[in-house]
Amino acid sequence: MSEVTVVDHPVVKRYLTILRDKTAETAPFRRAMGTIGTILAYHALDHLPLEETQIETPIQPAKGYQPASEVVVIPILRAGLSLVDGIISFMPDAKVGHVGVYRDEETHEPVNYYHNLPNGIEEAYCLLVDPMLATGGSASHALNFLKESGAKNIRFVSLISAPEGVERLQDDHPDVPIITAAIDEKLNEQAFIVPGLGDAGDRYFGTL
Repeated sequence: MSEVTVVDHPVVKRYLTILRDKTAETAPFRRAMGTIGTILAYHALDHLPLEETQIETPIQPAKGYQPASEVVVIPILRAGLSLVDGIISFMPDAKVGHVGVYRDEETHEPVNYYHNLPNGIEEAYCLLVDPMLATGGSASHALNFLKESGAKNIRFVSLISAPEGVERLQDDHPDVPIITAAIDEKLNEQAFIVPGLGDAGDRYFGTL
């Protein structure tokens, strides 16, 4: 079963309150998403492998560290883009790939409509990001795609998760840790997270 990290922090709770508030306008919503994205990145990168390096301080030589592998952030389009700025502000050298997934109206199965991954995905430390982990269908599909593309070290990062989505990923991908800011009550009949925050993509991009 995959490890689940719920980031329980006063600052996260404050910004989650802003994000959940239906009266929050686009600008404060985006700022809150960016701040939480940075905090989630801090936790998602806690096992990033390092290698030692030697530097010169103004006083004397000293031992330093640098990442031993590249970091690749892969948002699930389009809502996943809302977390990217916060993550790369914490890790500016990270590369960014993209995976677009839609649900087929007849089969109800997720289907890729777009993907663009950087070279070296096989050895990279990959963060697959989507602000809402609801049913887990799109996330599981995207994880399958990343593994088929050669990715081996993957973590899934979400803002708010439903118990159903967490269970789905733990069943389908027990090797992929989950980092989230909250696990909410349930999914409603429309597969929205309760209480959730509505459609994260529409609220972030101002397309309500």
